[in-house]
Amino acid sequence: MSIFSTSQFEKILQICIVRNLIIYTIMIKLKDGFMGERALVLPPYIIKDMETNQLYNALHITDIGYYPRAKHHYRQRETPINQFVFINCVEGKGWFRLPDQEPQTIGSNQCFVLPANTPHAYGADENDPWSIYWIHFKGSLAEAYAACLHSPMDINPSIYSRINGRIHLFEEIYHALELGYSKGNLLYACSAFHYFLGTICYLKEYRSAIQKESTGNPVDEAIHFMKENLNKKLTIDELAKHTGYSISHFSTLFKERTGFSPITYFNQLKIQHACYLLDCTDIKINQVCFKIGVEDCYYFSRLFNKIMGMSPTEYRKQVKG
Repeated sequence: MSIFSTSQFEKILQICIVRNLIIYTIMIKLKDGFMGERALVLPPYIIKDMETNQLYNALHITDIGYYPRAKHHYRQRETPINQFVFINCVEGKGWFRLPDQEPQTIGSNQCFVLPANTPHAYGADENDPWSIYWIHFKGSLAEAYAACLHSPMDINPSIYSRINGRIHLFEEIYHALELGYSKGNLLYACSAFHYFLGTICYLKEYRSAIQKESTGNPVDEAIHFMKENLNKKLTIDELAKHTGYSISHFSTLFKERTGFSPITYFNQLKIQHACYLLDCTDIKINQVCFKIGVEDCYYFSRLFNKIMGMSPTEYRKQVKG
């Protein structure tokens, strides 16, 4: 005979289900590791040297990385860290929370900085997880730069935007540190990081520096839009909407001007950027996929082979120049 009544058993069962759901949620939130991710943490003795050296101590990086489509990404720091945390969301959605504040939602082409010495939490949206470039940094000028980004800033693509140029700069900084911690590598990374933050804090000036009179040509605007969104999956509908033309009219104009359909041209630009990454960085091929908005490595290899006539691995082995 059961020692529990039916109602008591149902209550116990409900408690167990809720408890297991909570445990499962915590386990998911704490999950680490994302396909295509990269991360680099500088050794403590290197950071200490930079803090005491006037060539570095104004602004220096302690951690740097890239997380593509970081499902279940979640960080909660009740014990504050003495670094500022820069996050640039280039795709998907996420959120962050500071003490005594409501969580703030972050979307594609937004960035922000979390203050040092302050508890915080942040994470990816469950349904549309973000892809982020992130940097932890310190220094006597760190707070001044962070003040420009205490709330989310929009960095939306436009005919004058230079988003892809900024991402290339991030890659240079990462690669310089990846090569080792020589004085030259550290100085270049610190100097480039000043410029990197400047391109965001002084966004209008950064764009105006190369601004030219607009041609008003929808094809030129579409190609620029493609270059600014190489890490995404753009549809023909999105490209046409960006120019203000119907799909059929836009497609006709594009093919007349370039000889290719918009999506074929976009894929060519993606593979062109993939070639740059294979030539100029040491990142793995599955990481290159995510950098050009392709989550399936097999599809990436087929597309690469179709355009370049060889596999990504064969291309990387070739002697060039």
